Amino acid sequence: MAKHDESHGARLGKAQLVGLLAVLAVACVLPFVVSNYRVFQFTLALVYAIALLGLNMLTGYNGQISLGHGAFYAIGAYVAAILMDKLGVPYWMTVPIAGAVCLLAGFLFGLPALRLEGLYLALATFALGVAMPQILKYKHLEQWTGGVQGIVIVKPDAPEWTGLTQDQWLYFVVLAILLLLFACGWNLLRGRIGRAMVAIRDQPIAAQAMGINTAMVKSLTFGVSAMYTGIAGALGAIVIQFVAPDSFTVFLSISLVVGVVIGGLASIQGAIYGALFIQFIPNVADQISKAAPWAIYGIFLIAFMYVMPTGVAGMVRIAIGRLRRWRKR
Repeated sequence: MAKHDESHGARLGKAQLVGLLAVLAVACVLPFVVSNYRVFQFTLALVYAIALLGLNMLTGYNGQISLGHGAFYAIGAYVAAILMDKLGVPYWMTVPIAGAVCLLAGFLFGLPALRLEGLYLALATFALGVAMPQILKYKHLEQWTGGVQGIVIVKPDAPEWTGLTQDQWLYFVVLAILLLLFACGWNLLRGRIGRAMVAIRDQPIAAQAMGINTAMVKSLTFGVSAMYTGIAGALGAIVIQFVAPDSFTVFLSISLVVGVVIGGLASIQGAIYGALFIQFIPNVADQISKAAPWAIYGIFLIAFMYVMPTGVAGMVRIAIGRLRRWRKR
């Protein structure tokens, strides 16, 4: 029986590896078979996937609700834009700097937020998301942020040896960073810190009794979550070539929450599904109805929640489980 379980587990692991390699192969071929505009859209979807993984760590794995992560996305975007436009820093160097700034900002915001839980924490983060565009428009910061006009960024060229267009090059840069961050997130969430995060979410009193420093874990989780979102913001600014305060309204924060829920809470791969939803469904809704695109978007949202209450990742897990049971029979 044990040998049967071991062989079944080995086959399962091999199947998952083959599936992952197949997805990577499709992702690598994709920019060569679609138009430059589609490459741009898929690049933005990868950017959102990074942000959604960061928010999912906070909400899905640690149980802290944030309605203001668009603020950290904005901070990352502006750090990259200011470094490139004002100081001439290479685009690739701005990404880790933006991540470090947001890690610090998220950790510091998470410290006072420890006193808040549930809806009260959600309101505090919501206030941060609402305030951020106004802060970026503040007149004493205009020399850095560009005020209402924002900052225009020059799109980086691909190295000559690659033979790629600018859009294709940025796609592969974002894809490489996404794979690195997903691997780091996977290791983090399956390690000691990840187990502590889930324990705090499910049984906070028991977790504290077991010796887990709940305050430190929650603050670090907020910081790492903000870091992921800030890196996504920096990459988004480089891809779009423009940042302005009105690009980072509270609707961005709400969209990120929608992406996490649609993709699947406490699911790493759910970030990909959620990113595809928030990137492409508004476009589909606009094509269906030019007069009322957001009404169509709302219908899509309700339909997804009704059909897949545990998110797309949950539905995929259920489908795979049923397929395995069917194969065993």
